[in-house]
Amino acid sequence: MIRLRLFASIKELTNTEEELLPFENLKTVKDLKKILSFRGSSWGVVFSGEMVIKTAVNKELVSDDFNLKDGDEVAFFPPVTGG
Repeated sequence: MIRLRLFASIKELTNTEEELLPFENLKTVKDLKKILSFRGSSWGVVFSGEMVIKTAVNKELVSDDFNLKDGDEVAFFPPVTGG
């Protein structure tokens, strides 16, 4: 299983904070984003590349080519800006 966690505007757009996903056909973060993008319009906006998002796996920032493993926690969040 993959524990999916969504934060800030991503959580609001998808109306999802956390869920468990089966670890099937997933090799990389990019694979996970592709699967999520097929869920519908707001999911497509977030995960098809239209929106800039950051990814953390097990609380470490990673790139889209990061290899996932069963039991990982994957978090998606918008970039943080400051002033």
